[in-house]
Amino acid sequence: MATEKKLDCVILGLLNHEELTGYEIKKRMDTALRYFWGASYGSIYPTLTELVNRGFAQKRDETQNNQNKIIYTITESGREYLRNWLTLPVEKDELRYETLLKLFFGAEAGVSEALQHIEAFRQKTQEELQNLLAAAETLQKVKLEDPAHRYYLLTADFGIKTYQAYLEWCQEAVKELKDLQGEGKG
Repeated sequence: MATEKKLDCVILGLLNHEELTGYEIKKRMDTALRYFWGASYGSIYPTLTELVNRGFAQKRDETQNNQNKIIYTITESGREYLRNWLTLPVEKDELRYETLLKLFFGAEAGVSEALQHIEAFRQKTQEELQNLLAAAETLQKVKLEDPAHRYYLLTADFGIKTYQAYLEWCQEAVKELKDLQGEGKG
């Protein structure tokens, strides 16, 4: 169960909710999960093959609109594997932002470069916050339809609070750097 990236469990979690094609799995990862998890087609398809080989998922060929599709579904063994993983302690939560890395070493480039990085981060964060607010609004309306929606809403709420804190930090960081610049030290 020590799968480093845990993509097998991510895919099983998605399949536990609905049957999907590899393309649809990638689409879910690029939308609903993108705020906290990601994967490429180059890792999704080998993982799907592995899940089928291990008996955790099944695949079937289907033709829709003259297009052949491979549809994946979770098996009972896959559900058991997923449930087991969900009970294990979290191995690692990590935060990795290139903006912060560049800011950490920012004295070398100076205040104006750091301010540009912070402004770009602020703009991206503001856009993502708007997306999360819209998603949370939708989830709030449908949370009683499916128990899973309450869990989705909790993750959206986490993102909202996190992004709001990021925006607050951006304001404080800009002020600090402008003060440094005003002192002639940047």
